[in-house]
Amino acid sequence: MAAETPKLPEIIPVFPLTGSLLLPGNLLPLNIFEPRYRNMVADALEGDQLIGMVQPLNPRQDNWVAAAQQPENPEIYSIGCLGRIEEHELQDDGRHLIVLRGVARFRVRQELPLKRGYRRVVADYSEFQRDFGELNVFLNPSQIMRALRAFGEKHDLEFDYDLLASVPGISLLNGLSVALPFRPAEKQALLEAADPAVREELLLTLMGMGIEPLSTDEYYSPPVLN
Repeated sequence: MAAETPKLPEIIPVFPLTGSLLLPGNLLPLNIFEPRYRNMVADALEGDQLIGMVQPLNPRQDNWVAAAQQPENPEIYSIGCLGRIEEHELQDDGRHLIVLRGVARFRVRQELPLKRGYRRVVADYSEFQRDFGELNVFLNPSQIMRALRAFGEKHDLEFDYDLLASVPGISLLNGLSVALPFRPAEKQALLEAADPAVREELLLTLMGMGIEPLSTDEYYSPPVLN
């Protein structure tokens, strides 16, 4: 049975974040501290609780000199993923701790003027109708688990393989796509994969490739699975 297609807003706020990946059905925890994006979260909470995650085309530089030379609102990829705020905690210092659950991918058709400092786009979901039923897709996780063991040994990363083996294949695929230490462009390729089968093939390829440099402090976090 096909999943019912929800009615989603055409105009959405977007949060550009290098190396961040949100996929349909998956969870993404975020610490929102910049004033304009505090405004974004506050407005979303008063409305439909929806925020679009996108990546800047050029990865954010950690070097403060390079970062100072970057535009405040850099060009973004044309494909992102809409998320719904599932958890929210307002901190004493004004930060928002939120957890987004991926709803569906979208294509940016147009960027609109800023609203209270944050960015907004006209979103088109027509290419990604299958996203709404993605969690119902059956995927045998055996290939991914074999590749993950080899990846962990190669890069000296520890995983709870017993726990991961109990996770549905599609959740394992998307969770590892989000959490493993891939470059931003590789994360974007995983996001843009036409369907789970294509994403699985790409994930297996990436896990079999060398990753240089591998910075666990910057990129790695344990998978957030359903």
